[in-house]
Amino acid sequence: MSSTPDKYVVFGYPIKHSLSPAIHTLFAEHTEQHIEYDKVQVEGSFYDALRRFIDSGGKGANVTSPFKEDAFAIASELSIRAKTAGAVNTLIFENGRVKGDNTDGIGLVHDLVSQIGSISGLKILIIGAGGAARGVVNPLFDAQVTKIHLANRTPSKAEELTDIFSQYGDIQGGALNEIPLDEQFDIVINSTSSSVLGECPDINPSVFQHAKLVYDMYYHKEDTVFMEFAKSHAPNVQVSDGLGMLIGQAAESFYLWRGVRPELKPVVAKIKAQLV
Repeated sequence: MSSTPDKYVVFGYPIKHSLSPAIHTLFAEHTEQHIEYDKVQVEGSFYDALRRFIDSGGKGANVTSPFKEDAFAIASELSIRAKTAGAVNTLIFENGRVKGDNTDGIGLVHDLVSQIGSISGLKILIIGAGGAARGVVNPLFDAQVTKIHLANRTPSKAEELTDIFSQYGDIQGGALNEIPLDEQFDIVINSTSSSVLGECPDINPSVFQHAKLVYDMYYHKEDTVFMEFAKSHAPNVQVSDGLGMLIGQAAESFYLWRGVRPELKPVVAKIKAQLV
């Protein structure tokens, strides 16, 4: 084993509270990979920060808000996942080239499957039509979901994504107050940042009545506002925050870099215990 660990980072702003270093350190311990993973707060040019890291011998990087689109523009090669997401959260440096991928969607799929089993044939309601929603639509279709409905405060944004993804599967979009209540959605996903603000999307709570799982992409030590809202109207519904998605997307990045897949459940448990 080389005495010098391979170097990886996560770029973002702000980045102080990122869990990525802790997650990847656990992955490395569990898989016996010799790496060093740090976080870099980018206050100037993302391109310059990336170039400095590559020049220092960096092997790969994660990219979080607000630089996923910058990473998309910089990458010399893009995966299908990155192209459909319109954003890059994982960079691989090989032979002077910068490869861009997006692991957010597969991270969500892995977490959903770990919680309720196969999602093939299920109907999905996604609240929100921003970058978080766009990044997961194609991987959900790859997992053979039957239908996706996007509901957004600004209906035109949901309709825009519907146009983009209509070639991949059965997808519809519209306003929050126009969700088709006769669809009997199996999974309801909140992709908005509402829980960060302690708020909840203005949706009809009857959307939860037939759900196997209600999922909030935001994560917190306790139940999020969205999870509490769902349970107050459907007491028996299974709910989850997005910590498993975060760790799932990190595991996919780790696999792209190292060629080994870490186990998720022990890492989810350890990281959950560290949340404040």
